[in-house]
Amino acid sequence: MNENAIEIHDLTKKRGKFSIQDLSLTLPKGCIMGLVGENGAGKTTLIRLILGALQKDGGSIAVLGRESGGKDFRSVKEDIGVVPDEIGFPYSMNAKLVGSVMRRTYKKWDEALYEKYLADMSLPASQPFKDYSRGMKMKLGIAVALSHRPQLLILDEATNGLDPVARDEAVTAFGEFTRDEGHAVLISSHIVGDLEKICDYIAFLHKGKLLLCEEKDALLEKYGVLRCPKESLAGLPEGAVAGKRESPYGVEALVRRDLLPEGMPVSNVSLEELFVFMVKGNGAAETASFEEDFFA
Repeated sequence: MNENAIEIHDLTKKRGKFSIQDLSLTLPKGCIMGLVGENGAGKTTLIRLILGALQKDGGSIAVLGRESGGKDFRSVKEDIGVVPDEIGFPYSMNAKLVGSVMRRTYKKWDEALYEKYLADMSLPASQPFKDYSRGMKMKLGIAVALSHRPQLLILDEATNGLDPVARDEAVTAFGEFTRDEGHAVLISSHIVGDLEKICDYIAFLHKGKLLLCEEKDALLEKYGVLRCPKESLAGLPEGAVAGKRESPYGVEALVRRDLLPEGMPVSNVSLEELFVFMVKGNGAAETASFEEDFFA
């Protein structure tokens, strides 16, 4: 039995001026992986490649043990729940009719579970979809994705548009989903706080390149923030500084704890800080556009 929900090796895809370059990552079953990146980083392109909606140029993608887009891939689509960034049900339909259609679409559709999600998420069964807010549309998409009992859940900005209470409910649902060791979740988001709460693994994507993909807890233990005068950085070992930002008052640097001299005062780093530091490390010219997108 394959213990990984997703395996990607040396993936490449060129679309106009944008390209995904030699990307490799593994999502084990029983885990949640957060895919972090600014607008235009390639998160949605990667998800479409995983789902076989785009043809790759090179490399390999296996989903639940089957080659994505291969002749046997159709057989596993029933086991994949997908929530895109835009939920596209017909405006004239309501949640009750959506359930009726899904019952005829998925062999493992669980009507009782669907009704439970509608109740838990306070979604009115008879209200037309056209009258739903963005947050309500997203919650309906999540309810549908979970109600055909998939093994793998793929969510593209699925918490976007939800108020803090609804977002917490969705995050809780994803955590409960992976209590089954045969389940896994891949969730992309720019709301990094959500990912920090629930994810086992974090993948940082920037301009089509995977900056890193590691276990969240190990990542937060590995890196820290050092605040010091600019000249103090020059004396640190090679590779100790992964990114920095300067001000008239000194420097804040993202550092590898294991490469620092003993006793240096290093603060903890959040996932959001970690990603910002790493992107800034690629050059100040990229930083302004990144911050504009990332914190919008």
